[in-house]
Amino acid sequence: MNIKITSDSTCDLPRELLEQNNIDLVPLIVMKEDREYLDNVTITPSDIFRHVANGGSLCTTAARSVAVYQELFRKYADSCQGHIHINLGSGFSSSYQNAFIAAQDFPNVRVVDSRNLSCGQGLLVLKALELSRTMENLDDMVATLNEYAEKVETSFVLDRLDYMVKGGRCSTVAALGANLLNLKPCIELRDGKMGVGKKYRGHYDKCLTSYIHERLNGREDIDRSTLILVYTQVDEVCLNAVKEEIAAAGEFGTVLTTTAGCTISCHCGPNTLGVIFARK
Repeated sequence: MNIKITSDSTCDLPRELLEQNNIDLVPLIVMKEDREYLDNVTITPSDIFRHVANGGSLCTTAARSVAVYQELFRKYADSCQGHIHINLGSGFSSSYQNAFIAAQDFPNVRVVDSRNLSCGQGLLVLKALELSRTMENLDDMVATLNEYAEKVETSFVLDRLDYMVKGGRCSTVAALGANLLNLKPCIELRDGKMGVGKKYRGHYDKCLTSYIHERLNGREDIDRSTLILVYTQVDEVCLNAVKEEIAAAGEFGTVLTTTAGCTISCHCGPNTLGVIFARK
């Protein structure tokens, strides 16, 4: 069965992988000073960081319209027997709702709520690709993807909280306290929502290696077929230390390294890093 896989730009998968597998992305909207841009099309994370560093207001993001998803689904309506679209989690955006509405006009389109963001969503895209090679029933694929979504473990560590403060996701008092104590919070996704996990203390590189060690070591429940390392603008020394810690944690079938797109960058800022994988 010829099944097309598409997703939102928020999946943050490497461009080469997307091109090799013919995965189209719907770029989310990024608003900068009342001007509209498209994620990684007409604006990049570097543009956002430079703008904020120069005193500009925080950029925001917005979902695409129903019409945009209809256009995507119409594009492949005649050439594919089935079409699976993986959305940014419905708890973070109306992207899923808009895509779901658009899909009602296309009987061979199924829309999946990833309940995730960034490469947590990306893992579902990779799973959909795998399933498309062996399964032919779209509804069975969606059921399997929904089960898999519950196993995806997404977390990342922040070096600074000013982006979250400006975006209304963290109070100024909490940020001040974290900065004074030199705390680096770990953000975890639970039940499709973000929450604060452990707060690491000290230099950022040491916090990152501690985070990696605790996430990956001494666990028998990790599916070691794929791990994704995703980050915004991170110092090369920190990045190398993280890669060494991942290598020391045991073998993974595939380790993908990728940079986060504009959505994560808008809300988390530079020096954000996470490891994403699924549980067995």
